[in-house]
Amino acid sequence: MNTGELAPSTRSTVDPDLATMIDNVFGYRQTAPTGGSGERVEYDRELWQRLDSLGLVRLTGAEESGGSGAGWLEAAELLRAAVRHGVRIPLAEHDLLACWLLETLGRPVDDAVRTVYVAPRSGESTTPVPWAADAERVVVLWPAGDEYRLTELDTAELSLAVGTNLIGEPRDTISVDTAGVTGHPVPTGLVDQLGRKSAMVRAIQVCAALDRAVALSIEHVASRVQFGRPLAKFQAIQNLISDAAAESALARAATEAALHIAIETDWQSAQLDFQIATARSCSGHAASVVTRNAHQVHGAIGTTHEHRLHEYTRAALAWRSEFGSVRFWDDQVAAAAVAAGGQQLWSLIAGP
Repeated sequence: MNTGELAPSTRSTVDPDLATMIDNVFGYRQTAPTGGSGERVEYDRELWQRLDSLGLVRLTGAEESGGSGAGWLEAAELLRAAVRHGVRIPLAEHDLLACWLLETLGRPVDDAVRTVYVAPRSGESTTPVPWAADAERVVVLWPAGDEYRLTELDTAELSLAVGTNLIGEPRDTISVDTAGVTGHPVPTGLVDQLGRKSAMVRAIQVCAALDRAVALSIEHVASRVQFGRPLAKFQAIQNLISDAAAESALARAATEAALHIAIETDWQSAQLDFQIATARSCSGHAASVVTRNAHQVHGAIGTTHEHRLHEYTRAALAWRSEFGSVRFWDDQVAAAAVAAGGQQLWSLIAGP
């Protein structure tokens, strides 16, 4: 089975009523188009409170610590719905990354909005932290010999240089002095798992953005008339749409395959790194094709601030570069293939 994809009969699905409820939570509000590069977006705190009251802010958290006890399938559905409706909010950073890490280590979790910062090792460059200045607390990890250490800091305690990504989401640079801070020990393996989950989050979001861009393109060419017939009747337009749809579908298939293997193996599969790298590589390259083709079929209207297409194309381009660039993930795929060798390459692709 390609990329280790599970057979459909072995896969669990999201409860339809929950999926409808999630979509309706975001659908009741009509979001304005997001600003351009450098125009910082603040998340909707009223919406956050509404999501919190419905148990969606900590959807995957343990029930005994105030969470809803759901899994990654439900979390992925929540992320996709947020992307479809153009909602910029730190759901993944809070629930799937920061709170998950604290719970796994047996640390207390309260109602504060959180994000995660992993300090680089010596010689490595630091990367901007999603939503750092907008969060109430930052879970800080830093290398200490063969392991990591963890502490939590209030945002007000941190030295921050604010910034944004391509769609205006906060991406802030943090400076933390951990000298004299003991912290809580964190195994390197858990930090590696945090990296996998972070990469998976962005793959899910990129795929959702690409699907929406393709859908908008199909709606546009079906309704616009040129030279007496719908744009959808022109072969050149059909080719652009079909190429975009195919790339989006490939990215989605690779991402869903990796996600389901991660869920089924509790993120412990020996081939999971390769599967996530494949998902990120496919979604990264698909973002180029879908963005180019979608804007081409929309023509001039697709370049305007008022049209919503840019919300999804710019989002896909921004997210594909976070938690590893396209080139980084391409290199990971290539390195795994070379390491497997000719005899084991098919097993690597097909999975167990």
